Amino acid sequence: MQRMLPGTRALRTFEAAGRHLNFTRAAEELGLTPAAVSFQIKEIEEQLDIVLFTRTSRRIRLTAAGAVLFEAASDALDNLHRATSRARKMARGTAHLRLSLGARFASHWLLPRLSRFREANPGLELTFDITDRVRDFDIDDVDAAIRFGHGRYPGTRSERLFDTVVIPVCSPQLLETGPAPQEARDLLHHTLCHVDCQIEGMVWPGWATWMAAAGIDNFDDSRCLSFTDSSHVIQAVTDGNAIGLVELAMVENDLAQGRLVRLFDIGVSVADEYAYYLVYPEGSRETPGVQALRTWMLREVSRE
Repeated sequence: MQRMLPGTRALRTFEAAGRHLNFTRAAEELGLTPAAVSFQIKEIEEQLDIVLFTRTSRRIRLTAAGAVLFEAASDALDNLHRATSRARKMARGTAHLRLSLGARFASHWLLPRLSRFREANPGLELTFDITDRVRDFDIDDVDAAIRFGHGRYPGTRSERLFDTVVIPVCSPQLLETGPAPQEARDLLHHTLCHVDCQIEGMVWPGWATWMAAAGIDNFDDSRCLSFTDSSHVIQAVTDGNAIGLVELAMVENDLAQGRLVRLFDIGVSVADEYAYYLVYPEGSRETPGVQALRTWMLREVSRE
C-alpha cells in the first residue's frame, strides 16, 4: 500500500529545516515557532515511517534517508515555483507587464512619470513588485526589474538607464529662517544627514566624500545623521532643518516643484560601473511588453 506523501506546506518546513539544519532559523524564515517546526518534522517522520534527522543537544543532522528526501523535496519545490511563475505569466497575458523595483525608485522616479507611460502604451497594463531584492525571473512572478548595481546578472539583458550623482539639498523653509549657505564651509553650521550603506561591496558616498570634493579635507562625519534609506533623508530634510545628501535623479521632481532646493553645483558620482539598469530575461527581449517598457524608459532618460 502506498503511503500518503507530505503536503506542500510540510515539504517547505522540511526543506527549510534541512537547509538550515536548525529549527529556530527555519522557523524564522517560515514565520513559525521552533516548536511548530519540530512538530511538523515529527509528523512527516511518523507519516513516512522514516527518521529524517538525528538530534543532539547542540545540533541536528540529516540522516542518509533524510538527505535523499531533502534533495527530492528541494527539487520538487523549485520545479513547482518555476511552473507556478510560468502559469501566472501565461494567465496574465502579453498585455500585462509586472515590473520589480525598489520603493525609492518607484516613488521618486517612476510615479511622477507614470501617466506618460500610460499615455504612450494605452493597451499595456503595468503592475509592480516593490522590493529591493534581486528577483529570479524563472521563479518569481515578474517580467522585468529596475536594479541599481553593476548590471551583470546571469541569463539576463541589462539596459543602462542613468548614473547616480549625489547632491546636497534643503527645504525652502530652511532658507527662509536664515542666510543661504554661500560656500561649502557654511554647511558645517547645519545638521547634515546622508545615506550610510553598502551595495554589492560599494560604499555609498556620504558627507565626507562630498566635502572632499568641495575642497574641505578631513571632514569628521561622526556628528552627521545617517539613515539606511534615502527616503528617510528626504523626510528629515522636508520635516526639519537638516540638509541632506541625496541622489539627483530621485529628487528632480521635488526640485522642479520647489519642495526641495539644491545647494551648490557640486555633485559626487558613484563608482563608474554602478548605475540604474532595466533588467529582463534574455529570452524576453522580443516580448512586446518588455520592448515597450524598454523603449519608453530609454526615451524618458534621453529627455533628461
